[in-house]
Amino acid sequence: MASVLCVGLTTVDVSQRVAEFPAPGQKVQSLDVHLAPGGPAANAARAVAALGHRAVLLTSVGGELGDFARARLHPVQVLSVGDGGPALSMVAVRERDGERTVISRNAVGVDVDSTVDPALVEESDVVLVDGHLGPLAVRAARHARRAGVPVVLDAGSWKPVLDELLPLVDVAACSAAFELSEAEVHARGVPLVIRTHGPRPVTWSRGGATGSQPVPVVEARDTNGAGDVWHGALAVAVARGLAVDDAVRYANEVAAVRVRHTARDWVEELGRWRDSG
Repeated sequence: MASVLCVGLTTVDVSQRVAEFPAPGQKVQSLDVHLAPGGPAANAARAVAALGHRAVLLTSVGGELGDFARARLHPVQVLSVGDGGPALSMVAVRERDGERTVISRNAVGVDVDSTVDPALVEESDVVLVDGHLGPLAVRAARHARRAGVPVVLDAGSWKPVLDELLPLVDVAACSAAFELSEAEVHARGVPLVIRTHGPRPVTWSRGGATGSQPVPVVEARDTNGAGDVWHGALAVAVARGLAVDDAVRYANEVAAVRVRHTARDWVEELGRWRDSG
């Protein structure tokens, strides 16, 4: 069993399925509504746990929303630091193709002033950071570097903390929208750079070698959080020591399970997929 420490953002997502996104000023009635924890680090941790591995989430979850998130995140081990959070995110998912639109404050207003227990890092096989709660991510990555624990970065978009964080990262998994090129990320000291491209093949580069892995073709029902789940699966693959192509293939397969299901049932379905393999 792998042990993954996920460091970063937790939200509470109000997900509503709609026939079509509303035009400005228009009101539409949703087909379904569901309330669940979300956010890059929390979704990744839920995926790690659903895949049968130990997931520890270092995040900020306070107040009534935090109590709700903690209860729904089980069996993830949740360790809360700082003051504030989780943010409330409003998610609309289009029924016909699973496309989503999200409004959230993310980590705005969350004050993180906490140390990271080195033992928490040392007992992990991988540390996954999303760049939110930046000081916490940097502290965890520094401990990981000293302990020889690989650090995987969920690089969805540029954040100022990445100037300090990237030199501590072993694997940068970048979205298609991430502002730096692969060469620029390598120049910041990252050995392995992986980039997702939506439904197109995932590409990677390391030490002059490159490769790609196709994304399974599935009927998408809900794409919200699919990238987060992909990162959680990638962290598991890195912890297991899989070769890059195999690691990316595994993450692609897990993300395909996520997009085939809704916010209401993806965790359970991922567990069933794990058991069927």
